[in-house]
Amino acid sequence: MKQRSIHREVSIKGKSLHTGEEVHLTLKPAAENTGIVFKRVDLFGKPELKPLADHVDDLVRSTTIADGHAKVHTVEHVLSALNGCGVDNVIIEMDASEPPILDGSAKHFVNLVQEAEPVEQEAERQYYTLEEPISVTRGGSSLIALPHDGFRITCTSADDRGIHTQHLSLDVDPETYVAQIAPARTFTIYEDIEELLKLGKIKGGSLDSAIVIKGDKIVSKEPLRYTDEFVRHKMLDIIGDIVLAGMPIKAHIVAVRPGHALNAELSKELRKKILEKAKGKKKKAAAPAATVETGEGTMDIRRVLDLLPHRYPFVMIDRVLEVPNDDELVALKNVTINEPYFQGHYPGRPVMPGVLQIEAMAQAAGILLLRRLDVGDSTIAFFMSVDKVKFRQAVEPGDALYVHAKITKVRGNKLATATAECKVGDKVVSNAELMFMLVEASD
Repeated sequence: MKQRSIHREVSIKGKSLHTGEEVHLTLKPAAENTGIVFKRVDLFGKPELKPLADHVDDLVRSTTIADGHAKVHTVEHVLSALNGCGVDNVIIEMDASEPPILDGSAKHFVNLVQEAEPVEQEAERQYYTLEEPISVTRGGSSLIALPHDGFRITCTSADDRGIHTQHLSLDVDPETYVAQIAPARTFTIYEDIEELLKLGKIKGGSLDSAIVIKGDKIVSKEPLRYTDEFVRHKMLDIIGDIVLAGMPIKAHIVAVRPGHALNAELSKELRKKILEKAKGKKKKAAAPAATVETGEGTMDIRRVLDLLPHRYPFVMIDRVLEVPNDDELVALKNVTINEPYFQGHYPGRPVMPGVLQIEAMAQAAGILLLRRLDVGDSTIAFFMSVDKVKFRQAVEPGDALYVHAKITKVRGNKLATATAECKVGDKVVSNAELMFMLVEASD
């Protein structure tokens, strides 16, 4: 099956559930292998976040992801719509921290995707096929993922009092999702509302965006859309939260009283399996080290941020332009007047500090080293020393800084040395010799 994106840009606006903010959300087409990316256009630098288990930040009545200073709350409904409709590659631009809640279901997001018109791309969609059961448990709740040639969910929903217990099992494909899952609305127990308000949640909540269960009664603006709407919404949330695994899944998920925390825990376990499998393939591959990670000869900013631990304002690489061989890399840093250091270096004569040129060289060499060696996702190329530094020409706003890095020696997959130079046009503006040590981030 081919990967899919959307044909045209589409937008929707509304109020967010937990923050109460008014937000505009826009879906934009994306290239093959981009994945789903959130973009906070209201923040400086317009930071991008990938919905991955590694980035989960808060799981109280919703799923929140965070990367650096940027957060996106309540991602599950829009992710559910994209996953349920089989859209692999899309940019989600938002001018606030949370998508609109709309009617509390994924129906309006599905309508948005259909308006955007999903289109096939050339690249094949890659699935993770479960080979053995995975289970996670918390109190009286549990999730089990079983090997299955397809995607099936069997779910039981119930509250602590055993009222409104519902059960449903469905094979999930785009047609089934649109007709039987997407319209199911979120719900809450009446007695939980006060506590959620104390936690700073549901500031934008109303009966227009949720169903309230009070005793054995249902309080809502419209009748139930299904007699078993609650269990269908639980399935909707699972379909959204499973995106955190980072790859489409083939499995049969059996859920008993699931919630976002447990969904994220299962996604985290699945992501571990996916990364372990990818690492095993990497070891067996005979491909050159420069392309062993993704097969690409270039890297956009999203891929750069996957490898570098740095975030704004200290990311000194905008793009990798070329990996000509195992040991060399050419990267780009666009120097703009918006760089925060130009305010004081120097007023009236802005010049890029030499130490930041060295940092750009170090980050470029670090990316090359992490791609070249067989290391885990939590490994960092730790900058140890610099030697033979020369600054030859000032770097000013408007310059395109081309960073050439070359690994010269690797010792036992732990220590490495590199040479690097920065160019503006065809002129070398700085160069240095660098040394690194590979360490685990926890160390």
